Amino acid sequence: MTPLIETLPRIAAIGIGATLFMDAWLMLLKAFKIPTLNFALLGRWVGHMPRGQWRHAAMAKASPVSGETALGWAVHYLTGIAFAALLVAVVGTGWLASPTWRPAVLTGMATVALPLLVMQPAMGSGIASSRTPTPVRNCVKSLANHTAFGIGLYAAALAVSAIASI
Repeated sequence: MTPLIETLPRIAAIGIGATLFMDAWLMLLKAFKIPTLNFALLGRWVGHMPRGQWRHAAMAKASPVSGETALGWAVHYLTGIAFAALLVAVVGTGWLASPTWRPAVLTGMATVALPLLVMQPAMGSGIASSRTPTPVRNCVKSLANHTAFGIGLYAAALAVSAIASI
């Protein structure tokens, strides 16, 4: 068993690496003029929470929050680390030394539940984007983004494992 002092930095590195991989995927989509996530709106949503407002009719129309872009990006990366920790909690710390693709990709795909069932409804888009003009397309894009994150979990875990074994 890997000591906690070694496990936590590995999990953080994997979460950050996977989130960077997802961000590279999002930049590729932007290059093809496919609209992607606006992390300022995530920051706006989180920024309203301490004020007691968790739900919004339309997040883009909610009043801006100071530092919302930086807050959104920070939450995005912290969420990536939390999802990496969830993966390791489910499959065990042995996976860190010998990562396999299936749990990583399945975890990435499962994480789509957070935006579809929590974030989108709270931001005014409805469950699974049901209040948007293109809910199926939006759900497919969300699943693709989170699958990219899962691939990133695996790629980052391979890199961290290789570095740790040096």
